[in-house]
Amino acid sequence: MGIKTYKPYTASRRTMTTLTHEEVTKRSPEKSLTRGLCKTGGRNNRGRNTSINIGGGHKRRFRTIDFKRRKDGVPAKVASIEYDPNRTSHIALLHYADGEKVYILAPLGLKVGQQVMSGPDAEIQVGNCLPLRNIPVGSMVHCVELKPLKGAQMGRSAGVAIQLVGKEGGNAILRLPSGEMRMTSLNCRATLGQVGNTDHFNISIGKAGRSRWLGRRPHVRGVVKNPVDHPMGGGEGKSSGGRIPCTPWGKPTRGLKTRNKKKESSRLIIRRRNQK
Repeated sequence: MGIKTYKPYTASRRTMTTLTHEEVTKRSPEKSLTRGLCKTGGRNNRGRNTSINIGGGHKRRFRTIDFKRRKDGVPAKVASIEYDPNRTSHIALLHYADGEKVYILAPLGLKVGQQVMSGPDAEIQVGNCLPLRNIPVGSMVHCVELKPLKGAQMGRSAGVAIQLVGKEGGNAILRLPSGEMRMTSLNCRATLGQVGNTDHFNISIGKAGRSRWLGRRPHVRGVVKNPVDHPMGGGEGKSSGGRIPCTPWGKPTRGLKTRNKKKESSRLIIRRRNQK
């Protein structure tokens, strides 16, 4: 995967970079695995804006991804590697031996024509999905389940890899990219390898319009707003707000711990990501 630069015929082009997408082998998606995608603009079902700075974005279709990988013992052939506008990683189209077609996240090193499989009896190779109890300690995995049968929830961004550092009792000990150490059941499944498209986070957006294509509206600081729009707004001249930083709805944003202390999964966290 390479990074493309441009001749600076405008100021924004000088710093703008894009990916060459050399891994992508097919432009149009599999029609049966796509559906329409509605934009919310950050508004809930009552029409109220609950998430600011969201709106617009380029028109796109959603690709249905198989995060459960429960088709055990049936080999699948990688038909193509495709671009997905809804996520940072690339996706791979699989053709199962029984005729079914599914999308999965494309791990680094997966090639067209390669055969992958899921289940406890699958080989230890990139792209195969196995329960954590069948994966050797020290392996790098992605698309890890938090609960059995729920589908992958951890390790789905481009370039991410989670290390299986140990097994204790009925749990597996994982080291996440953030540095957090946590446990999950050995019955949870994970896919071997690192998520592909590793250069995604090296690109420079370069111009404001490109952020609008992604559905990101301009972000305005609260201290420069009017008091009717933000609790930190108002004041003569340049004001620092006069109070602790907060959201437009008055909730503190700096130093306040937002995780529920009674959350059941807290007992599975061995070391937090921000712990020294």
